Amino acid sequence: MTSLTGRVAVITGASRGIGKGIALEFAKRGAKVVVNYHSNAESANAVVDEITANGGSASAFQADVSIEEQANELIKYTTTHYEQIDILVNNAGVTRDNVIMLMKPEDFDTVINTNLRSAWLCSKAAVRSMMRKRYGRIINITSISGIMGQAGQTNYSASKAGIIGFTKSLAREIASRNITVNAVAPGFVLTDLTKDLSEELVNQSKTFIPLARWGEVAEIAYAAAFLASDEAGYITGHVLNVDGGTAM
Repeated sequence: MTSLTGRVAVITGASRGIGKGIALEFAKRGAKVVVNYHSNAESANAVVDEITANGGSASAFQADVSIEEQANELIKYTTTHYEQIDILVNNAGVTRDNVIMLMKPEDFDTVINTNLRSAWLCSKAAVRSMMRKRYGRIINITSISGIMGQAGQTNYSASKAGIIGFTKSLAREIASRNITVNAVAPGFVLTDLTKDLSEELVNQSKTFIPLARWGEVAEIAYAAAFLASDEAGYITGHVLNVDGGTAM
């Protein structure tokens, strides 16, 4: 198990799903974790309680990271409270699926702002501290939808494809300061958002997955933990697909 002892990590959208899984895994490996959430304080505090109950260190911080002032406050809180930020995981995301003829412009804007703009804002705020320290790990959660495209997801796929371009560009921009920037692209993953899908739909989707199963949140968290570790110090600008072979 790669160690993250001594590191301070911020995970956006960490009150549930993949963000929660990453927060728990990072804490298990020794990182101090800031659990960012938008509106569900109860769930975020439950993640913090779970981490501290297992001997870890964590705190929750409310911020709508698609808004510049709030993204800045999240990073400022981290560098003030913990005196550093070593790892940033841009995970916050939403979906507003619909075919393009029926999709409202505000649904396009919401998804782009929450998924892509937030990653840009949080990275911009965190990079200054990381550059001074000459160390940092930025991990952006994209999706195979950003690689392959998905019908009914022109907004979501565009946001996730944008994250890939953002990852590669930023990786080139700040590599000289020993800051790596990578992305994890999950495929179909079992989360609270997908648990209510019909068995028929789930089984149908498995026919497109070479490993013939959906992924688990822990498997995404393992990938993020590796990219956050010292062992991954020579990897930057990379998109790691964790999708059972779907997008290969």
